[in-house]
Amino acid sequence: MSDATTDSTLSPYTASDGDNLALQDWPLPEGLVLRGVVILVHGLGEHAGRYDHVARRLNGWGFAVRGYDQYGHGESDGVRGGLPATPRLLDDLADVIESTRARMEAGVPLVLLGHSMGGLVAACLVALRKLPIQGLVLSSPALDPGLSAFQKLLLATLPRLAPNLTVGNGVDPDFVSHDPEVVAAYRADPKVHDRISGRLARFIAGSGPVVLERAATWTVPTLLMWAGEDKLVNPRGARAFAAAAPAKVVTARCFDGLFHEIFNELDSEPVFATLKQWLDERF
Repeated sequence: MSDATTDSTLSPYTASDGDNLALQDWPLPEGLVLRGVVILVHGLGEHAGRYDHVARRLNGWGFAVRGYDQYGHGESDGVRGGLPATPRLLDDLADVIESTRARMEAGVPLVLLGHSMGGLVAACLVALRKLPIQGLVLSSPALDPGLSAFQKLLLATLPRLAPNLTVGNGVDPDFVSHDPEVVAAYRADPKVHDRISGRLARFIAGSGPVVLERAATWTVPTLLMWAGEDKLVNPRGARAFAAAAPAKVVTARCFDGLFHEIFNELDSEPVFATLKQWLDERF
């Protein structure tokens, strides 16, 4: 069984600072044995609902799934693309992990799956804090944002002069996927935005090096997958992490020819097959 049909549920979650985050749960369909729980962490400008097809695939493999809209995204509180404090996204994910784990039976594995900025947030949290998780999946993580000279200039001045001012995030929807239907849906999605603040940009630029510095001592079992033709995030960040991390801990796979959203490409089956094999070997 590769896919399952189950209704997802939306609910508010109050973060530690009082702001509301939108949670989306995909419970395991009746009749399937629970193998684990996966927490989805979405990327810049998008929201958890865009991972419905990923969640349903995981359901079919025996994993319950929880996603959430990060601060300033989707249906969660906050200025679109804003960041009130540098560690906010890390603290929010830590809160969601703690809340999720508290409601799970002992011994059930908990896995993080982060895409792009979500992969960066997940990896950075794993690098900095000890977490009650048993696995990490990184999809095109933003370990190297690939800033242009102009963007580097903005980053050097904007966070200091106007940390809350939001500007265009530079994401070109045409390079999200080779699938024109995915691109059209991305453009038409009212929950997708193109904003980023100076403080959020600084967080993204500064967190990649933190992860890479700790790659050699990585201990959490990790599946790292990235797109060979990624034009939104520089693939060299993923390659650098793969080269530095222990091979027994980190399984790395580059998908040549794919654009940034590897789960949304025209031929995403090899991506899902790689994810399933990694999960089957560990859980």
